[in-house]
Amino acid sequence: MESAAAQETRGAEAPRPSAPPPSPAEPPAAPRARPRLVFRTQLAHGSPTGKIEGFTNVRELYAKIAEAFGIAPTEILFCTLNSHKVDMQKLLGGQIGLEDFIFAHVRGETKEVEVTKTEDALGLTITDNGAGYAFIKRIKEGSIINRIQAVCVGDSIEAINDHSIVGCRHYEVAKMLRELPKSQPFTLRLVQPKRAFDMIAQRSRGSKCPMEPKVTSGRETLRLRSGGSASVEEVPSKFEEEASRRVDDLLESYMGIRDPELASTMVDTSKKTLSVQEFAHRLDSVLGEFAFPDEFVVEVWAAIGEAREACG
Repeated sequence: MESAAAQETRGAEAPRPSAPPPSPAEPPAAPRARPRLVFRTQLAHGSPTGKIEGFTNVRELYAKIAEAFGIAPTEILFCTLNSHKVDMQKLLGGQIGLEDFIFAHVRGETKEVEVTKTEDALGLTITDNGAGYAFIKRIKEGSIINRIQAVCVGDSIEAINDHSIVGCRHYEVAKMLRELPKSQPFTLRLVQPKRAFDMIAQRSRGSKCPMEPKVTSGRETLRLRSGGSASVEEVPSKFEEEASRRVDDLLESYMGIRDPELASTMVDTSKKTLSVQEFAHRLDSVLGEFAFPDEFVVEVWAAIGEAREACG
């Protein structure tokens, strides 16, 4: 039996030191902030240099440019990169290099021309600015339109037979022109870009329209979308560039339009599919408003496959 003295001694033992409190959890590392994307811009016919930032899509880009120069966004027909000239190879499409200089081409004179459709094709390739204006990107040598000196590359098509087409997409305008009856005259109301003196009488022609060079800065570009948010992305791979070029060529031959952004979207869609049937189904869900014919989808699928093989 334990003595009272032993019990007293045991009761006097120093308490064991408690475990040290856990160190506070370190806060999660803050995501690396992207630098502000600030772009320099001018009006193509001449202006001071402005700076714009904070846009997330094509329409907001136009609004920011308009705000910088105190004009309405609807005054802007299209933009070119690193050139004030009406140069369709420098046209602002789906991507802007982070160091690119943006030139805005605004409305100039309005003109009306009468055209008689003596052949099925007028010889026009149409594109649009993603904000409501369709305009002429290419005029084919020897075509009906090529013989009308008043019609120039860069002219915005405002009306067909006094029917306004402002707000229509390029493929809709191309379809309207294809469906005009032969042997009957029709009128085009056009708006030409306002030009500086050194650009007067410029009329770009050519039987071929080269693919727009990808404008880049380092390893990233700002990709703009007409109906979505802009995003900073890696420079397109060699395969992506080649496949987009081939798809854009098919868009021109089938539909009379050129649209690098649309071509790039189709190439991106193909990466998620394993068969032409799955590709067609995904195109319907992503780009259903275009109603691409089956034979066109098959050719696009084949062209993308050929680009993949060519690029290894």
